[in-house]
Amino acid sequence: MYIFITGVAGFIGSNFVYHYLDIHPEDIIIGYDALTYAGNPENLAALPEDQKSRFIFIKGDITDPEQVQSIFSRYDIQGVINFAAESHVDRSIHDPAIFLKTNILGTHTLLDAAQAAWRKNGTWKKNTTFLQVSTDEVYGSLGPTGLFSETTPLDPHSPYSASKAGSDLIAKAYHDTFGIPLVITRCSNNYGPYQFPEKLIPLTITRALEHQSIPVYGDGRQIRDWLYVMDHCRAIDLAFHKGKPGEVYNIGGSNERENIIIVKTILRLLHEMTGDPEINESLITYVTDRLGHDRRYAIDASKIKREFGWAPQTPFEEGIRKTIRWYLEHQSWVKSVISGEYLSFYQKNYG
Repeated sequence: MYIFITGVAGFIGSNFVYHYLDIHPEDIIIGYDALTYAGNPENLAALPEDQKSRFIFIKGDITDPEQVQSIFSRYDIQGVINFAAESHVDRSIHDPAIFLKTNILGTHTLLDAAQAAWRKNGTWKKNTTFLQVSTDEVYGSLGPTGLFSETTPLDPHSPYSASKAGSDLIAKAYHDTFGIPLVITRCSNNYGPYQFPEKLIPLTITRALEHQSIPVYGDGRQIRDWLYVMDHCRAIDLAFHKGKPGEVYNIGGSNERENIIIVKTILRLLHEMTGDPEINESLITYVTDRLGHDRRYAIDASKIKREFGWAPQTPFEEGIRKTIRWYLEHQSWVKSVISGEYLSFYQKNYG
């Protein structure tokens, strides 16, 4: 079976490729990625030799209808998993347009191509699934208590989360109007190997190793629910194969922590693992809070646990150590992905 997976050179997409090829030896992945600043072919360099023949990489943009349609014409694709997205809130504040184009129009392009290939004379091809990978940020912000459920109203507060909410809604409209076999997943904050060093955890690790200041927004007490990336990959796999068309599945790690606690934990573990006395809390610099910064996210993942028996297997204490160790062992990877664009953006904002 051919599975069309977009965003395969990004953080979650590349981890999912490793997971999927290992778990499903009968399937072939058509991997698609525009290779923007956060997409790196080196993320897929560790594929075992016996799996490389089941991975076909195509460079391309999900907003290009001709190229996307040509892939559906060339291969008998039975599933789409859409990871491709602009995903960094800071960048969405500086340049919202690219987020609207990629996340909304790109998703629309994929839906159109799937419909053209799978729907004939009003009947959908059997055993096909379109899975839209989304985020808990579409729900907005929580108070000190409560959890996001699949029925929580959408209330995005940044251009990024608004663009993801828009892509979810256009996907849902294609299911409601045309009947496309659609599943949507919404996850909490992911962390793990191959994450581009602009998100909180890899940013803290990479800047601390260089003895650079660690920017912390506001008072640093924003709360996120942290999910190890391979636990997320297992959940997506289950939702793709077992999810009911038209359903949404929340995926969370049940690991709520304040951002400042995350930063201090990383600094403590890095100091312990490297023995470097200059890696300590003196590197923390509090900066002006992000515009529209949501205070708290927390996921109710009881639905996917109840229906598929999924549960996160990686405690945060174990996952963060594994993540730090990976970055320590792959510092050449870090240097290869930190482009001039990245340096320019972060030097401008953080110094």
